[in-house]
Amino acid sequence: MAASAQEKMTPELLWQLGRVSGETVTADGKNVIYGVSQINLAENKGEKNLFSIPLTGGQPKQLTSSAGAEGDVALLPGNKIGYSLKGQWWEMNADGSNPVQKTNVDGGMQNIRISPDGKHILFSNEVKIKKVSGKDFFPDLPKSNVQIYDNLNYRHWDAWEDGNFSHVFYATYEDGKVGTPVDIMAGEPHDCPQMPSGGPEDMIWSQDGKSILYVCKKKFGKDYALSTNTDVYEYNLDNGTTRNLTEGMMGYDVAPVLSNDGKYLLWLSMAHDGYEADKNDVIILNRATGVKTNLTKGWDGTASGARFSNDGKKIYFLAVIKGTEQLLEITLQKDIAQTNEKHIRQVTNGEFDINDMISQTGNTMVVTRTDMNHAAEVFTVDLVKGAVQPLTTVNKATYDKIGMSKIEKRWVKTTDGKEMLTWVIFPPDFDPAKKYPTLLYCQGGPQSALSQFYSFRWNFQLMAAQGYIVVAPNRRGMPGHGVEWNAAISKDWGGQPIRDYLSAIDDVSKESYVDKSRLGAVGASYGGYSVYMLAGVHENRFKTFIAHDGLFDIKSWYGTTEELWFANWDIGAYWDPANANTYKNFNPSEHANKWHTPIMIIQGGIDFRVPIEQGLQAFQLAQLKGIKSKLLYFPEENHWVLKPQNAIVWQREFFNWLKETL
Repeated sequence: MAASAQEKMTPELLWQLGRVSGETVTADGKNVIYGVSQINLAENKGEKNLFSIPLTGGQPKQLTSSAGAEGDVALLPGNKIGYSLKGQWWEMNADGSNPVQKTNVDGGMQNIRISPDGKHILFSNEVKIKKVSGKDFFPDLPKSNVQIYDNLNYRHWDAWEDGNFSHVFYATYEDGKVGTPVDIMAGEPHDCPQMPSGGPEDMIWSQDGKSILYVCKKKFGKDYALSTNTDVYEYNLDNGTTRNLTEGMMGYDVAPVLSNDGKYLLWLSMAHDGYEADKNDVIILNRATGVKTNLTKGWDGTASGARFSNDGKKIYFLAVIKGTEQLLEITLQKDIAQTNEKHIRQVTNGEFDINDMISQTGNTMVVTRTDMNHAAEVFTVDLVKGAVQPLTTVNKATYDKIGMSKIEKRWVKTTDGKEMLTWVIFPPDFDPAKKYPTLLYCQGGPQSALSQFYSFRWNFQLMAAQGYIVVAPNRRGMPGHGVEWNAAISKDWGGQPIRDYLSAIDDVSKESYVDKSRLGAVGASYGGYSVYMLAGVHENRFKTFIAHDGLFDIKSWYGTTEELWFANWDIGAYWDPANANTYKNFNPSEHANKWHTPIMIIQGGIDFRVPIEQGLQAFQLAQLKGIKSKLLYFPEENHWVLKPQNAIVWQREFFNWLKETL
């Protein structure tokens, strides 16, 4: 069937796609367990179930069908599978038969893990530590509605501090019977998992079940708001003592993983306190000697998702490489301290993202993979040859009936003479003899990768399917092009990165198929900031703008955002004379007199990272200047748009605005 006769991607079709997540591989190495979440638009919620598929390929089998989202999947003795559902622990046979709720703990449990010997259960739950509400302080006034603070970090991401902190617990466990839980962080005003988006990776069992390793930033109030210094701690069940395994390592230390023999621990580490987008190195600790080795110190990249090979002789990790995310391996030397960048090999290579490593079996790594035309599916990687093969085809029926976008990798010369990778995404029925309206996509982060990801909101396939060419540059500040390129955006938000954007759109606009009279710029977060900056400096290049949760006035933003380590590292305090140039020249509100282009502004009501005044100020400016403008306000959404029906409204309004103004 010709592409022109096929259906096109729509917001509704996008939200019908199954969202695939990898879980584990069965103990015999024969089957892969994975999850699929389906969105029910009418009910405005999702439903996740577990499936099994042979590693060699074949027909998938649905394992669960209970209402709710199954998680924390674990392999258990006796060919059983354990999982959490609605705060309790369940077990079933490997074929999905005989699902049994094993626990009935009051209030439920989060991030559940059974110890390797099956004798203990590990989980997290919230504990009231601090007084915050009026009735906390004045019990005789139970109907008062007031929150009282004397320190910073009074709110984070999308929630106000209520005095509750997530703590790690363990208890004895015997066939569903849970003993008296022990809070291994008793009395501490600290969180594990880390807020706002940490998960079960923040708390693991040792191989012998005698200790618990967990990630925590043991700081409170202003100290917490100014620091990224998390550490990996080990709690000993026998004597109840805790020791800091990463003492003196000042940045993020996260994602601890033990070798199968328990002798070595690895984790991801950043060197600098306060720099959340610092280079992520892979650190290995000999647990017997206490010797730490930075395995990636001399490697010019940043790592994620590291794990040991089954035999402990290699480490696999993921990293962004020139606009794609790939699987790499480190071959450990006999003297581990001699391991360096020369022992790193890129296993996979292609225009796709390896998103997650599920499990290794033999010379095969089971992963999830995306590209700009396809949502995540489960794939296998041949660890010797690097070949990547599909295993699941959850969304094949949908993709078979729509046209695919051509994705072009283009190298653009920047104003300072560098080569910048720029993705160009074309409509599925692209005809080079025609002219197309073209969108400059401005990535957020600001130091997040613009790779072959597949977003359910900022979806390039969806944008292109509506007849737009999308230009997505890997401007300054993105990983995958060396540490220097990644770091270059800090304290230069409105400088070279904005010039990089203009270089990209100017270069692609030279093509005959680009309608230069119909250019738009769109983006969220730092991308929204970029749109606001471009609105004042674009010199009539663009016909329309869309900014989602962008920073409009960085002075008022600095005064209301919550993770101040980020604000300090990337911009700095407004009262410090050293930052005067930033607040004058890189502040979108300072260029308000030059605004004249139609703009749609989107703002979440509980976005505390980029609070509500940012979007409202920008909309008020546009309205008072008589600029065609629209405000999309989502009272219940944070920095993202998570509720399905809200997301559909977001996308309908997005394309309605472009149709109206471009």
